[in-house]
Amino acid sequence: MNQTRVFLIFAWLMVATLLWMEWGKEKSAAQAPAATTSATTATTPNNGSVPSAANASGVPAVPLAQMGAAGAQAPAAGKGPVVTVTTDVLKVTLDGGEMHRADLLHYPSTSDDNSAPVRLFDDVAGRYFVAQSGWVSQGGAAPSHEQGFRVEGNATEYKLADGSNTVDVPFVWTGANGVTIRRTYTFGRANYVVKVRDEIINAGSAPWQGYVYRQLSRVPRALVKKGPMSAEQYSFQGAAWYSAADKYEKRKYDAFVEDGPLDKQVTGGWIGMLQHHFFAAWIPGSNDASTFSLATPPGPGGTQYLIRELGPGVNVAPGAKAATEARLWVGPKLVKAIEAQNVPGLDRAVDFSSYSLMATLAGWLFWVLEKIYGLVRNWGWAIVGLVVLIKLAMYPLSAAQYKSMAKMRKFQPRIAQLKERYGDDKQKFQMAMMELYKKEKINPVGGCFPILLQMPVFLALYWMLSESVELRHAPWIGWITDLTSRDPYFVLPLINVAVMWFTQKLNPTTGMDPMQAKMMQFMPLVFGVMFAFFPAGLVLYWVTNGALGLLQQWRMVKRYSEEPAKA
Repeated sequence: MNQTRVFLIFAWLMVATLLWMEWGKEKSAAQAPAATTSATTATTPNNGSVPSAANASGVPAVPLAQMGAAGAQAPAAGKGPVVTVTTDVLKVTLDGGEMHRADLLHYPSTSDDNSAPVRLFDDVAGRYFVAQSGWVSQGGAAPSHEQGFRVEGNATEYKLADGSNTVDVPFVWTGANGVTIRRTYTFGRANYVVKVRDEIINAGSAPWQGYVYRQLSRVPRALVKKGPMSAEQYSFQGAAWYSAADKYEKRKYDAFVEDGPLDKQVTGGWIGMLQHHFFAAWIPGSNDASTFSLATPPGPGGTQYLIRELGPGVNVAPGAKAATEARLWVGPKLVKAIEAQNVPGLDRAVDFSSYSLMATLAGWLFWVLEKIYGLVRNWGWAIVGLVVLIKLAMYPLSAAQYKSMAKMRKFQPRIAQLKERYGDDKQKFQMAMMELYKKEKINPVGGCFPILLQMPVFLALYWMLSESVELRHAPWIGWITDLTSRDPYFVLPLINVAVMWFTQKLNPTTGMDPMQAKMMQFMPLVFGVMFAFFPAGLVLYWVTNGALGLLQQWRMVKRYSEEPAKA
């Protein structure tokens, strides 16, 4: 195998990958049509909004007939007022049962200086995405997310005070049966996790049994396409969940119905809705038994896609108290902050790839990249540093590759003589050339392995750079103001064309088929066009890798080809 074929294999792999990604995008582009109520899971009543307590893990089942309509879950007083909570990183509006809006104050929607912050939760019909939580009870008296909870006191705005690390927002529901549920939302400084604690106080004369439910409901967001290689088009959009038994699982919106209902008994775990760079997730207690389910109820913005965890169940005797607590993540996919939660599998919300091996490799690359960033404080230079480390790790292989090519270049006159001697007899020419390689200890396939080893690194880096919110809108130098977007002036792709062209000039071409030679001439241009639409950080990686490879190859050629080979 000569160097031409190596480049062709590499190009074919690249093209095949791009075609596969484009096919995947087209396949997921059409969202599922509005589902009928019969498509909801067994744990969801017809309206899709308030769950049944049936099938809750570890607690007695409650017949659907005892549930009634959503309005029967709470007093007729309806929803209480909406309050606003502002911390150093979040600004949210919520009532006792639903978080209506959530602005991420440190993340502008665009790279413009005056851009509004990203709004992850929104109750506007076309952008509907909310977090909800309520209760169902065997006795039929319990607050749902739709009505029942009211804020304690008269405050409508809460702010994280200077010098304070937390702010509590209290809500309360009191039933006619003497049962009171106090719900407290706790927001922290520099924290995207909201603690939601429910305390049940039974001042009545009869035992009370209830089941807490927590859910995320949304309509699929409209994706902004920025060129044919827009990272947002390929990032996973849909629901995800984690259980100790089956680990990380996910489902795109268009597969909610066609892949069948979800009715999973889980202890601990988490449920979430994922999108590019951001996500929301409910995280129950690690020992809480609950049931995970999916549903597609109709809503004002079209079909809503809902993921729910139902449970745990609590039994509160007269005069007794009980409590349950969960965490709600609402924010960016920050790797360190996610890991700090110590929740098994929550790091998979940073969905580098559907393939666990590729996701693991991307995770390792990000770990190294983050360590380098801690030293240089610039993500672009961190990418350059990552290339240097990878080149050093692969130096023995690449040195053997360039040494082999340098020797082949040195013996080009001999190969030209063989081609002239055997004329059109390609079989004899190939045999004579292989004999020469054997005699001079030249490995013609020595250049294959380093390039093929680069492929998984390249693909893992693509997903890592595309998915890492840490690099979102991160500048490098000058005109590169966002490493996760394409180079606006195509400078890096043009540099890559130049690097590939000079690299070709150092490669031996004697004995190459004329058609292959013509294809090789166009290869830098083909790659230049492809890389024009890749994230700038990825092109920076490839340009740096190619430039270091060109320098190393030039040194090897000079070392092993100073004198022509003797005939």
